[in-house]
Amino acid sequence: MESGKLSKGQFQVAATGFLSLFSLVGIMFYGLPFFYDFWVTEFGWTRATVTSGNAFGKIIVGPLFGFIAGWFIDRFGPRRLLLTGIVMGGLALIGLSMMTTLWQFYLFYIFNALGYMFGGPLPNQVLISRWFDKARGKAMGIVYLGIGVGGALVPQMAKWLNLHFGWREALMILGVIMIVLAFPMAWFVKENPEGAQQTKHDAAKAPLGGILKGWPFYLLMIGSMCSIGAVAGTGQNLKLFLSIDLKYTQEAAANVLSIVLVASIVGRLLMGWLSDRIQKKYVMILIYALVAGSIPMLYFAHVPGVIYLFAFIFGVALGGDYMIIPLMAAELFGVRVMGRVMGLVITADGLAEAFAPMLAGWLRDRSGSYANGFAALIVLAVIGTVAVAMLPGKKGASSR
Repeated sequence: MESGKLSKGQFQVAATGFLSLFSLVGIMFYGLPFFYDFWVTEFGWTRATVTSGNAFGKIIVGPLFGFIAGWFIDRFGPRRLLLTGIVMGGLALIGLSMMTTLWQFYLFYIFNALGYMFGGPLPNQVLISRWFDKARGKAMGIVYLGIGVGGALVPQMAKWLNLHFGWREALMILGVIMIVLAFPMAWFVKENPEGAQQTKHDAAKAPLGGILKGWPFYLLMIGSMCSIGAVAGTGQNLKLFLSIDLKYTQEAAANVLSIVLVASIVGRLLMGWLSDRIQKKYVMILIYALVAGSIPMLYFAHVPGVIYLFAFIFGVALGGDYMIIPLMAAELFGVRVMGRVMGLVITADGLAEAFAPMLAGWLRDRSGSYANGFAALIVLAVIGTVAVAMLPGKKGASSR
């Protein structure tokens, strides 16, 4: 990619990343909120309950497995972890399609969290960072298109499947699709370019202690936690807000969700292109400012056209949000510790991603309105922007 053409290995890495993120994030993460209102209606659960599964799974999985997953990747490579995550993610949706009780709901959300941790952004970020250097931002943007494409398609897929088969069968079919799409390519992918094999000794020579003693790591963690929390809190509650509070039809709500994810494709390409040309810190500030600026539009969702303007701006920010974090980490700390650094950051981000939607849902249940929940998410987004603005500029040493 550095010379303008993809090698065979780079193409395999890009395809693997695209399909796994299409499945583990596009279908699983962005697809599940489509079913929340069905669970509220059928089981009588509150909004806080249906948004708590994500929190429950990540509270258990993140602290226990986040750093371990990163350490495993640095020492042994991402491929085996990626394969395991794909299977777990597919089984999570299949299990949720058969649940009848709350304990089953939480059990399969643990599988959901394991699938996301093992097969989602973390191993793919490391793969991309190993195979691409100068055009890393562009490559990350292309791979992360999988999230946008999957997320844009899944509301329409889920709507059609639910209409013809019911929500249970729809979830089961989506789980099978995830495994069938992502597993074969991940099976054949190579972990390192020829002549650049990373050994256990290489990983041991790159200690993490110095990084953990410096303030840039914690600014990156705080900034990403706050922005990811704001994005997740908004996205996870959006279908509930549209369908129950604003009385949108299933078709109209699905269309808004699709606009968000289509706009995220624009965001990923744009922010990936920008990050190869200007300091990643400034790209990150831009993304986080868009998150903070888009959420207030939901207070005016009753005004014709505003919800679609929100969907586009929020979608562009969403597209860049997750993608910019590993690019910034690689620039600040290098790729030899990428697995461990991102294992810690993704664990922290996962907790924010888990609690923020539940907080917004809980505030809605208490007050009867999303006004306080949206305000909390705006505060998070602003804190994230300020933290990133305090990060240092480009690291002098090579990120290789």
